[in-house]
Amino acid sequence: MDLNWENYFYGLIIISLVVWGLEAIFPWRKNQSLFRKDFWLDTFYMFFNFFLLNLIVLIALSNSAAAIFNDILGFIGLSVASFQLLDLNSMAFVPRIFIFFIVVDFAQWWTHRLLHRVEFLWNFHKVHHSVKQMGFAAHLRYHWMEPVVYNSLRYIPLAIIGGFSAQDVAFVHFFNITIGHLNHANINWDYGFLKYIFNNPKMHIWHHAKKLPAERKFGVNFGLTLSIWDYLFKTNYIPHSGRDIEIGFNGDEHFPKGFLKQELYPFSKK
Repeated sequence: MDLNWENYFYGLIIISLVVWGLEAIFPWRKNQSLFRKDFWLDTFYMFFNFFLLNLIVLIALSNSAAAIFNDILGFIGLSVASFQLLDLNSMAFVPRIFIFFIVVDFAQWWTHRLLHRVEFLWNFHKVHHSVKQMGFAAHLRYHWMEPVVYNSLRYIPLAIIGGFSAQDVAFVHFFNITIGHLNHANINWDYGFLKYIFNNPKMHIWHHAKKLPAERKFGVNFGLTLSIWDYLFKTNYIPHSGRDIEIGFNGDEHFPKGFLKQELYPFSKK
């Protein structure tokens, strides 16, 4: 399966409809409407970010990052080939996908922590945390600068394990979208013992909690697909059921409500 326009579009639609259906069958907050607050805004973000932005802008950004990285290596007398520690092409499908997935998810976990820790990056990440009711489409509300940061910072670890194919990228990409949708969905699931491996709705809602202890002020539960990084690095936090907690961030009552104003917000901050 190639990550082309048609597969991307229909894959995103199918995953979204399936998870939305699960929200209808297994609702956690039973009084929350299927068309929750800002549902249509988040749906617009879904197509803007995951369809138009990822498939058009990030292709160019990825090529630019590759060129810059190659130039840096060339300046110190190295090449991508000499920098590469693994060759995934030589591996069977299962270990190849597993290594690719683990490297990508770990890089994204660290990047997510930076988005909360660095004030400049946090101003962009506030768009995602401006969600006031959790639902699957909340997964897709984020500022277009976020994937720029994620893709730039994960290029080097991916260069180290070169040899993955477009099919590998598509497989991991759609798997991550599915888990991300589920994490944000209004679903009464935590996956049992698998909650210590995979992020889930009952864990991720605490990542969006508006009020956290002072020692956790930079955030908790940073896992995108895997929760295991949070348990390993002691950033996990589920003090009790978060079903009805207030989500958002301090001062979000003054945060812009519309798409364009949200996109311009970080550039207005000094």
